[in-house]
Amino acid sequence: MDSTLVQSGRRLARRLILLQTGVVLATALLATVAVSVDWGISALIGGGIFVIANSAFAACAFLFGGARKAKLIMASFFGGEALKILLTVLLFALAYLYVGVEHLPLLLGYIIAVGVNLFSPVLSINNNK
Repeated sequence: MDSTLVQSGRRLARRLILLQTGVVLATALLATVAVSVDWGISALIGGGIFVIANSAFAACAFLFGGARKAKLIMASFFGGEALKILLTVLLFALAYLYVGVEHLPLLLGYIIAVGVNLFSPVLSINNNK
Protein backbone atom coordinates (compact mmCIF):
# COMPACT_ATOMS: atom_id res chain seq x y z
CA MET A 1 0.00 0.00 0.00
CA ASP A 2 1.39 3.38 -1.01
CA SER A 3 1.55 6.19 1.46
CA THR A 4 -0.32 9.41 0.88
CA LEU A 5 2.96 11.25 0.38
CA VAL A 6 3.99 8.91 -2.45
CA GLN A 7 0.60 9.22 -4.12
CA SER A 8 0.65 13.02 -3.95
CA GLY A 9 4.24 13.01 -5.25
CA ARG A 10 3.23 10.83 -8.19
CA ARG A 11 0.31 13.16 -8.99
CA LEU A 12 2.59 16.19 -8.85
CA ALA A 13 5.20 14.48 -11.05
CA ARG A 14 2.50 13.48 -13.55
CA ARG A 15 1.22 17.07 -13.71
CA LEU A 16 4.75 18.40 -14.19
CA ILE A 17 5.49 15.93 -16.99
CA LEU A 18 2.20 16.82 -18.71
CA LEU A 19 3.06 20.53 -18.38
CA GLN A 20 6.53 19.91 -19.83
CA THR A 21 5.02 17.95 -22.70
CA GLY A 22 2.58 20.76 -23.46
CA VAL A 23 5.32 23.39 -23.41
CA VAL A 24 7.54 21.25 -25.66
CA LEU A 25 4.68 20.75 -28.14
CA ALA A 26 3.91 24.49 -28.12
CA THR A 27 7.59 25.32 -28.65
CA ALA A 28 7.83 22.87 -31.54
CA LEU A 29 4.68 24.30 -33.12
CA LEU A 30 5.97 27.86 -32.71
CA ALA A 31 9.34 26.89 -34.24
CA THR A 32 7.56 25.20 -37.15
CA VAL A 33 5.41 28.24 -37.87
CA ALA A 34 8.13 30.85 -37.25
CA VAL A 35 11.08 29.20 -39.01
CA SER A 36 10.63 25.80 -40.66
CA VAL A 37 9.44 22.24 -40.21
CA ASP A 38 13.03 21.09 -39.57
CA TRP A 39 13.30 23.53 -36.67
CA GLY A 40 10.00 22.32 -35.25
CA ILE A 41 11.03 18.68 -35.42
CA SER A 42 14.40 19.46 -33.88
CA ALA A 43 12.80 21.43 -31.03
CA LEU A 44 10.36 18.56 -30.46
CA ILE A 45 13.22 16.05 -30.29
CA GLY A 46 15.24 18.27 -27.92
CA GLY A 47 12.34 18.81 -25.55
CA GLY A 48 11.32 15.18 -25.88
CA ILE A 49 14.76 14.08 -24.70
CA PHE A 50 14.25 15.92 -21.42
CA VAL A 51 10.66 14.76 -20.97
CA ILE A 52 11.59 11.10 -21.54
CA ALA A 53 14.56 11.28 -19.16
CA ASN A 54 12.54 13.14 -16.54
CA SER A 55 9.71 10.60 -16.81
CA ALA A 56 12.17 7.78 -16.14
CA PHE A 57 13.49 9.65 -13.10
CA ALA A 58 9.98 10.27 -11.75
CA ALA A 59 9.10 6.60 -12.15
CA CYS A 60 12.17 5.60 -10.14
CA ALA A 61 11.86 8.37 -7.54
CA PHE A 62 8.33 7.39 -6.49
CA LEU A 63 8.79 3.64 -6.70
CA PHE A 64 8.83 3.12 -2.93
CA GLY A 65 7.20 4.87 0.00
CA GLY A 66 7.16 4.72 3.78
CA ALA A 67 9.66 5.32 6.54
CA ARG A 68 10.67 1.66 6.72
CA LYS A 69 11.88 1.74 3.12
CA ALA A 70 14.15 4.77 3.49
CA LYS A 71 17.20 2.97 2.10
CA LEU A 72 15.23 1.69 -0.89
CA ILE A 73 13.83 5.18 -1.49
CA MET A 74 17.32 6.73 -1.52
CA ALA A 75 18.73 3.99 -3.74
CA SER A 76 15.81 4.36 -6.13
CA PHE A 77 16.16 8.14 -6.16
CA PHE A 78 19.88 8.08 -6.96
CA GLY A 79 19.42 5.25 -9.44
CA GLY A 80 16.71 7.30 -11.14
CA GLU A 81 19.01 10.30 -11.35
CA ALA A 82 21.77 8.16 -12.86
CA LEU A 83 19.28 6.71 -15.34
CA LYS A 84 18.11 10.23 -16.23
CA ILE A 85 21.65 11.37 -17.01
CA LEU A 86 22.41 8.19 -18.96
CA LEU A 87 19.21 8.50 -21.01
CA THR A 88 19.92 12.16 -21.73
CA VAL A 89 23.41 11.41 -23.03
CA LEU A 90 22.21 8.40 -25.02
CA LEU A 91 19.26 10.22 -26.60
CA PHE A 92 21.38 13.25 -27.53
CA ALA A 93 23.96 10.94 -29.09
CA LEU A 94 21.26 9.13 -31.08
CA ALA A 95 19.75 12.44 -32.19
CA TYR A 96 23.09 13.78 -33.38
CA LEU A 97 24.22 10.55 -35.05
CA TYR A 98 21.08 9.19 -36.68
CA VAL A 99 18.57 12.02 -37.05
CA GLY A 100 19.25 15.02 -39.24
CA VAL A 101 18.53 17.68 -36.62
CA GLU A 102 19.22 21.37 -36.49
CA HIS A 103 21.49 21.94 -33.50
CA LEU A 104 20.15 25.28 -32.25
CA PRO A 105 16.45 24.33 -31.99
CA LEU A 106 17.38 20.94 -30.53
CA LEU A 107 19.22 22.63 -27.68
CA LEU A 108 16.57 25.35 -27.33
CA GLY A 109 13.83 22.74 -26.99
CA TYR A 110 15.86 20.97 -24.31
CA ILE A 111 16.63 24.20 -22.44
CA ILE A 112 12.99 25.30 -22.49
CA ALA A 113 11.94 21.93 -21.03
CA VAL A 114 14.62 22.30 -18.34
CA GLY A 115 13.27 25.79 -17.63
CA VAL A 116 9.80 24.40 -17.00
CA ASN A 117 11.36 21.96 -14.55
CA LEU A 118 13.35 24.76 -12.93
CA PHE A 119 10.27 26.93 -12.37
CA SER A 120 7.99 24.05 -11.38
CA PRO A 121 7.94 24.95 -7.66
CA VAL A 122 6.41 28.30 -8.58
CA LEU A 123 3.92 26.65 -10.92
CA SER A 124 2.87 23.98 -8.44
CA ILE A 125 2.04 26.11 -5.41
CA ASN A 126 -1.03 24.59 -3.84
CA ASN A 127 -3.43 27.14 -2.37
CA ASN A 128 -5.77 24.52 -0.89
CA LYS A 129 -5.82 24.81 2.88
